[in-house]
Amino acid sequence: MTFTTRPTLRGTFGMVSSTHWLASQSAMRILELGGNAFDAGAAAGFVLHVVEPHLNGPGGEVPAIIATADDPAPRVLCGQGVAPAGATIEYYRSLGLTLVPGSGPLAATVPGAVDAWLLLLRDHGTLPLRVVLEPAIEYARNGHPLVPRVADTISTVQELFENHWQTSAALWLKDGRPVSGRFSNEAYAATLEKLVVEGEAAGADRQSQIEQARRSWREGFVAEAVDKFARLPHRDSSGEDHAGLITGADMAAFEATWEDPATYDWNGYTVAKTGPWGQGPGLLQSLAVLAALGDVDLDSAEGVHATVEVMKLSYADREAWYGDGADVPLDTLLSPGYAADRAKLIGRNASLDLRPGSPDGREPRLASYATDNSIGTATGDATTGEPTVSSGGVTRGDTCHVDVIDKWGNMISATPSGGWLQSSPTIPELGFCLGSRAQMFWLEEGLPASLAPGKRPRTTLTPTLVLRDGEPLMACGSPGGDQQDQWQLLFLLRHLGAGMDLQEAIDAPAWHTTGFPSSFYPRTTEPGGVVVETRVGKDIRDELVRRGHVVTDSDPWSLGRLCAVRKEADGVLAAAANPRGMQGYAVGR
Repeated sequence: MTFTTRPTLRGTFGMVSSTHWLASQSAMRILELGGNAFDAGAAAGFVLHVVEPHLNGPGGEVPAIIATADDPAPRVLCGQGVAPAGATIEYYRSLGLTLVPGSGPLAATVPGAVDAWLLLLRDHGTLPLRVVLEPAIEYARNGHPLVPRVADTISTVQELFENHWQTSAALWLKDGRPVSGRFSNEAYAATLEKLVVEGEAAGADRQSQIEQARRSWREGFVAEAVDKFARLPHRDSSGEDHAGLITGADMAAFEATWEDPATYDWNGYTVAKTGPWGQGPGLLQSLAVLAALGDVDLDSAEGVHATVEVMKLSYADREAWYGDGADVPLDTLLSPGYAADRAKLIGRNASLDLRPGSPDGREPRLASYATDNSIGTATGDATTGEPTVSSGGVTRGDTCHVDVIDKWGNMISATPSGGWLQSSPTIPELGFCLGSRAQMFWLEEGLPASLAPGKRPRTTLTPTLVLRDGEPLMACGSPGGDQQDQWQLLFLLRHLGAGMDLQEAIDAPAWHTTGFPSSFYPRTTEPGGVVVETRVGKDIRDELVRRGHVVTDSDPWSLGRLCAVRKEADGVLAAAANPRGMQGYAVGR
């Protein structure tokens, strides 16, 4: 038996895996009360807003992929907010900006997470809104133990809070020091309670209550507070003070949506991802190119090299072709012929170039800033980007994730993120801040990911659902910005390809490449960059260097925060969670 850091849980009632133990246990409580996977997933999502405030918040976003017991066809829940009506390239350029700031009011898209969770509850949940939101309200009102990384995060932005974001200082600093220990956010508890109360005023019907709560969020007191606060100039990562662009009208106009997924059949499985408005299809492209290459041994230098080179090619295509509303040639990008052509580009040595393909003979186009900024250094501004793993291998935190499967066969994979405490100043009446996902737009016309009003940024958030013979099998995902699908690729190759147990595949050493433009401000590239956990043997790391990779050694247990739940062949349910960071947990029975 292979040693694992914790057991793969198995049972028949229900399984939850998330990036915080309180969210996992809160979701399990909902299952015990008779709720289904969607009630439980939403409860976990609202709790994650409270207990991982440095990694996500209600002002952020969430994509999810679900399959129901009645309909196994996967569906994508899009809770990714759009650019405000006033967010034009011309306006940002008029401010002297060449990039959307990585923090502050100008970096915000319309908050999408709360409306998405409420839409999920309306369409597929079973329990009353108050029951589902009760754990989050309880932790926000009466307190929860903050993980140490919250205080660490606050300390990095303390001067900004004290000098420029005083509303954030009022919430996150106490007696001149970052809050720690048991912490409560009474303003956010009151926001959630008011959503419930206004929902209940709509009558006894749960769907009517949820719809009223959605209106209170999009058109009522939340939208009013967002509109008022966004008009105030605040310091952002450009070093200047700017007001935001989000209005109450933007809040009212946005609604979360249901969509079809992008899928790819691989090794007897069907892998479902979001469409190319997110980076999810890049994982599918990687699987396609690896299938063209043939078997790879992840315990060898050749295997590590192959996966790194494949991921570079997939992410180069992401940069050239992916974007909301763009004419993305996805069928061709996932075709065997295109994958075979891409596989031919992989040689013995590392490529230092960004090499997008030409599907259907079309000429790829990259942002001029990305090609002109091929070598850069990470910003020292702790407010910018998705808080993830630095190029030096230092883990600063990341996003969140939750997977749930219930006894009826309902399944959800969700990756909430954005609106973390360091992204924008706190709106005092609401107890949370806006997000910064607009930094993923380019301020250059004619690109798939160019900024435009009402457009979704090409997000990094990328949950996964796997099917076998048309039946839902597994939900999985990981935080980590540009690394999310890189780490998931290794997990899928090990679990579904090599037959490793869930926990064993999560525990296994990880690596990722930084050899493409970052999705986060200041959008730098590190040609040939590879970050590798040092549990990968020194002989392998040395061989990577000989092949031209620019290798950064990371701590032995530092890369990835994977979660997974699945149904096994005999109907038993299973779950596993990542031990890195000592925070994620799986529960079930």
